[in-house]
Amino acid sequence: MGKVRVIGGRWRGTRLEVPSVAGLRPTSDRVRETVFNWLMPWLPGARVIDLFAGTGALGLEALSRGAASAVLAERDASLAAALRGTLARLEGGERGQVLQGDGLAFLRGSTDTFDIAFVDPPFAGDLWTQAWPLLAPRLAPEAMVHVESPVDVDPAVPADWVVHREGRTREVRYALYRVPGAEPAADTLDADPTAGEPSTQNENA
Repeated sequence: MGKVRVIGGRWRGTRLEVPSVAGLRPTSDRVRETVFNWLMPWLPGARVIDLFAGTGALGLEALSRGAASAVLAERDASLAAALRGTLARLEGGERGQVLQGDGLAFLRGSTDTFDIAFVDPPFAGDLWTQAWPLLAPRLAPEAMVHVESPVDVDPAVPADWVVHREGRTREVRYALYRVPGAEPAADTLDADPTAGEPSTQNENA
């Protein structure tokens, strides 16, 4: 069993256990730091969904850094229980809602809308293309979507989504997309698109 940690915000340093569960592949600290630097203008007050939560590292990081709420969907009962336990012991953890079950099924029955979505499914299978038609109607016009996939797999995001930033490690491509109508924050317009990206030489997600 390994550990990852919340790397920024009010819960910085909180440790999250990584049990041996098939398909579990937490986003590395270094990649998360880069992704959340990109997301910084959109985080305050955001409504977040972590569609394949696993350890909850992405959803919890968003809450730690100022998101108003987060839905963390996780099918594995032990992982969902661990997420509930983590939120219960954190001040402000009531802003997180853990759903034990299929995140895609949740989207089918939901009327909620989200400003930020994290889509980092197990790499076995093709959950990306199953997710898009269900997720797209649940996104606010200014939404941002973080997607992780193997470097040799096209996640086939909707054609009208625009890449805002992207990077890769030896095994993982990670990208932040803007949905139709979203505009980059003023303080990111002139930013170096490679600033803050981790090296691809020695990083494993």
